[in-house]
Amino acid sequence: MHALVMKENWTLEVEDLPGPVPGPGEVVLSIIATGICGSDIHGFTGENGRRHPGQVMGHETVGRIVSLGAGSEAYGLAEGQLVTVNPVIACGQCPPCRADAQQRCSARRVIGVDPALRSAFAELMAAPAGNVVPLPESVPVEYGALVEPLAVGYHAAVRGGCASGDRVLVIGGGPIGQAVALGALRRGADQVAVSEPHPGRRALLTRLGLTAVDPAVGDLADLVHDALGRPTLTLDTVGASGTVADALAVTDLGASVVLVGMHSPRVDLPAYAVTTEERSLIGSFCYSAGEFAQTARWVTETERDLSVLVDGRVDLAGAADSFRSLARGENQASKVLVYPQGAPDAAEADPVATLAEENEG
Repeated sequence: MHALVMKENWTLEVEDLPGPVPGPGEVVLSIIATGICGSDIHGFTGENGRRHPGQVMGHETVGRIVSLGAGSEAYGLAEGQLVTVNPVIACGQCPPCRADAQQRCSARRVIGVDPALRSAFAELMAAPAGNVVPLPESVPVEYGALVEPLAVGYHAAVRGGCASGDRVLVIGGGPIGQAVALGALRRGADQVAVSEPHPGRRALLTRLGLTAVDPAVGDLADLVHDALGRPTLTLDTVGASGTVADALAVTDLGASVVLVGMHSPRVDLPAYAVTTEERSLIGSFCYSAGEFAQTARWVTETERDLSVLVDGRVDLAGAADSFRSLARGENQASKVLVYPQGAPDAAEADPVATLAEENEG
């Protein structure tokens, strides 16, 4: 099978690798499409140190089951099913796992992050059957690759206690910012505004029915006040010293700020804005298995047009150029999907899995 391999920082190459064989409790998927995540970009550049040479990345994916290992039928799975994959592999036994908080499992491994797991920028991928979530044939296929980032956004809204009556500010209108804003709406927020300097992303947010403000045209506090009033909840999807300071400066006293973005491994914190004004600063990483499954159901039921979230499609041969242009800021696409078996001419295309037998072993 063909896969996109990270050779070193800033270098990706397509290689021919042995295809996976499902072990007990595993399935093999023919990958239809996998989204390029911001964390993939930061790993590609070496910025976050969370991707490694020799690794096949990719965790925002949709595919079809092509073979099942022993025991995987117990999960109600069958060959040919359209599925997405929850990339968080947890132990299933510890207190967080038993409480449906697998993202806090100290033994967790993440598909696309753990270098020992060959992941979804490939024609074929093996995954634990328990992490595979079936999708109905009626859903647009590309929505399956959006479930993972949308689950990240929903969990962040949950972590912030978002509820009816909240006035929510999201700082950063990239893919996770978009997902967080949609998650806040799912949680019943009264108003949601997103601060985003790039005009193309602001236009996308508007198409989603969200309020977008440009922080470059004036004082952020004034802009946000005009759009929302004083936010009762702010979610920072950038994760830099400046955006954390902005979030604390504009959020109502006694309210919460959720830190979702991981642009910088360390940030300077204006501590008095937390202590003297009694704000809460909350971390949010990914999601529970329950939240992932709920999000997979939501994408099949929502009347919102999620297709606007995807604005780039490439095959494996074009993926390296997309990584480079995204990392350099030359490409401001919201979400680029990599189609390992050939990018479609139309978004509705569903490549048929044909490589399982010839790549087996």
